[in-house]
Amino acid sequence: MHATHEELLRRARELDLPAQHHIDGRDEAGGGASFAVVSPRDGQVLAEVADAGVAEVDAAVAAARRAFDSGPWPRLAPVERGRALLRLADLLEEHRADLALTISLEMGKPISESHAIELRAAISTFRWYGQLADKLADEVPQTAADALALVTREPTGVVGAVVPWNFPLTLSSWKVAPALAAGCTVVLKPSEWSPLSALMVGRLATEAGLPPGVFNVVAGDGPTAGRALGLHPDVDVLAFTGSTAVGRHFLRYAADSNLKRVWLELGGKSPNIILPDAPDLEQAAATAAWGIFFNQGEMCTAPSRLLVHSSVAERVVDAVVERARALRVGDPLDPGTEMGALARQSHLERVMGHVRTGLDEGARLRAGGEPILAESGGSYLRPTVFDQVAPGSRLAREEIFGPVLSVLTFDDLDEAVALANDTEYGLAAGLWTSDLSTAHRVARALRAGTVWVNCYEEGDLTVPFGGVKQSGNGRDKSVHALEKYTELKTTWIQL
Repeated sequence: MHATHEELLRRARELDLPAQHHIDGRDEAGGGASFAVVSPRDGQVLAEVADAGVAEVDAAVAAARRAFDSGPWPRLAPVERGRALLRLADLLEEHRADLALTISLEMGKPISESHAIELRAAISTFRWYGQLADKLADEVPQTAADALALVTREPTGVVGAVVPWNFPLTLSSWKVAPALAAGCTVVLKPSEWSPLSALMVGRLATEAGLPPGVFNVVAGDGPTAGRALGLHPDVDVLAFTGSTAVGRHFLRYAADSNLKRVWLELGGKSPNIILPDAPDLEQAAATAAWGIFFNQGEMCTAPSRLLVHSSVAERVVDAVVERARALRVGDPLDPGTEMGALARQSHLERVMGHVRTGLDEGARLRAGGEPILAESGGSYLRPTVFDQVAPGSRLAREEIFGPVLSVLTFDDLDEAVALANDTEYGLAAGLWTSDLSTAHRVARALRAGTVWVNCYEEGDLTVPFGGVKQSGNGRDKSVHALEKYTELKTTWIQL
């Protein structure tokens, strides 16, 4: 993306932002209620968007149920479903600039990251599952000569997908693309903080030729629209990314309704362990800083606990602090911005509450810790680093979901592993070492769904993503994601 700041500001003023749900292949205003989508870059209202109540969720689920029970989508040859997803990927690429701009406006991500990272991930995901759709095989187990056994993988039905605001299209695509590839139909509820880009994708899916009702998008809040999806008896699978607290609600909704399968990708307090034999301490420190400040720290996998060996702690932490102080924070629409705005003023205030708690607990503030650019009307925070953090403190244990790093030190490997695992979460972890045996032993000992060695946030769609413990269950990405949206059926034929 090569547009200037001025060009992006002009394009933002000219954007045609959606304001209605996308249900059964059409834009729908619903019952007339609406809510304001506010841009965190300047506090201005971007759009008044239709607010889904129970009636709108019922309509979307009914459309998805009709499309599944009597529509062509589950009955299409897999290669045809794949071609439709590839057409959608092409349309996302065609509209990439506007989608990226919309994401930066609605949730504060720097435009360079919206375009190069978020849209790349979404486009790649639809393309990958489009290519995979016709390459799956059923099973014919070995039986006695007088019988034939078939094990077929069939689409589960109607999928409700509820996703957060921090990666509006990446996390949507991780759920929607495999569900559609499997032959399911989908009702997507994006966060009420960032519904605009998802509503745009709903329109593009219809343009790509997905039959009416196959992919529906409803805008609304969690307590109303999210709850309605969770309790709906015609939703067969609920896939959620968000906080652990809300994940518990969806499990209750399933228990109180039809025992629908619930797949959860929840919170994290990920450790990033730097050993003295790291192959490049400067690179390890730079990656630690990048990891916590990328996306304003609003990531469930953010390496928010830096565990560094005491012998190299001063060198590493000084480098992280230097990077934090040099990071360019500013307007998400400025191509030179390295860290944008936090998603809402209320979220900034919540993060500042954690900063105050850290100071009260006796941690040492090394960088940041204060809001900036208040005159813009936006919600900006300086990149923040604490060291001398006590392992049992709230700063070390609670998910902050902001650009706040907690540094803890250790003296031996066993202590590092114990510190890393001393959390209710288990989403991701990092390890920096030159010793191959250490890398394998520690990776096995860490209770996390993903362990990065001598890197962080790396990978592609061939590998699964998800957590253990209170970070959730099930996996997004890879062939394994299809397990959430399919059922195994055994057919035994006596010959």
